[in-house]
Amino acid sequence: MIPLAIPNLSGNEARYLSECVETNFVSSVGPFVDRFEAMAAECSGGSHAVATSSGTTGLHVALVALGVCRDDLVILPSLTFIASANAIAHAGAIPWLLDVCEDSWTLDPLALDRALANETERKGDALVHRASGRRIAAVMPVYTMGLPADMDPITETARRYRLPVVADAAAALGARYRARAVGDLGADLSVFSFNGNKTVTAGGGGAVVGQDANLCHRVKHLSTTARANEDYDHDAIGFNYRMTNLQAAVGCAQLERLEEFVAAKRRIAQTYDEALTDLPGVSGFPKPSWGESACWFSGVVLEHAEARDVVADLQKLGIGCRSFWKPIHLQRPYADAPRFELEVCEQIYRKILTLPCSTNLPVEDQAKVISDLRNWIARA
Repeated sequence: MIPLAIPNLSGNEARYLSECVETNFVSSVGPFVDRFEAMAAECSGGSHAVATSSGTTGLHVALVALGVCRDDLVILPSLTFIASANAIAHAGAIPWLLDVCEDSWTLDPLALDRALANETERKGDALVHRASGRRIAAVMPVYTMGLPADMDPITETARRYRLPVVADAAAALGARYRARAVGDLGADLSVFSFNGNKTVTAGGGGAVVGQDANLCHRVKHLSTTARANEDYDHDAIGFNYRMTNLQAAVGCAQLERLEEFVAAKRRIAQTYDEALTDLPGVSGFPKPSWGESACWFSGVVLEHAEARDVVADLQKLGIGCRSFWKPIHLQRPYADAPRFELEVCEQIYRKILTLPCSTNLPVEDQAKVISDLRNWIARA
């Protein structure tokens, strides 16, 4: 089977892991954790970074640090992986689901503005969703498959309504928005994932990145059990969301090769575009003029077929392809979540087919994927 996306562990991973074992630093304290945080901040364009046990826990602690409370609403695009919504639910809040732009598959800034203008009102210091009476506590744009959202209008609208912004930048390390790095796009906090299928991995783990030292200190405090001093005084309900030195060692080795890996992802995406988008009813993934994706996943959009119809046939031929995320408003745990204008989400998610795109994907394997998919489309 040609896998969809697997780690490329051909750098310093083994050497750094051996160093952890030799020095006995294998848990949540160790020099690689500090190095990882410094590298994550630098690579993303942030001033500070806090390592976490996963991207989901990073999102959760970021929301809590920004004051999201039980029964609040957090604005979220419905076209995202369910972990984004789960992080909101873990904070006791509820996602308010909005649509995405057709040209980016990220949160629609105009829909955000319309939703806030038409469906909210201010009551004292709180911005309230009229239909539910709930306080709106934050906006969470998602950088879909490594493409930043159109952040300038999103952050401008958020500031106008006095809402903090937490960017789910899970797979976007290496991406650019209007020539700026993704950790410096106006979000109060940006959260990255280092899961095994990400372009750079720590085997698991995440990082919360920001420009505000005090806010990032708050994230660090909450993610390390909110311990206030050496006498085991804890001043808040904290979390044990620490990354281990073992994970950080792998993450450091991977971050050393970030530019190389992102360049490989982009070459793979370009090859699929050049080889497949001449076919009728086939188009590539979004490429808006204002953003440059990190191309975490590659693939095509099928106008005349559902992706799941292709997946079973290609898997029989040894190709590890997949359909895409089912939107959050169609997931059972969030069936009752409030929503606003979801037409684009409804139209596109069934048409998105992701194709093998590991950074070390052999040329001959990608050629087989292209040939087999072209044959399938020709038969269809």
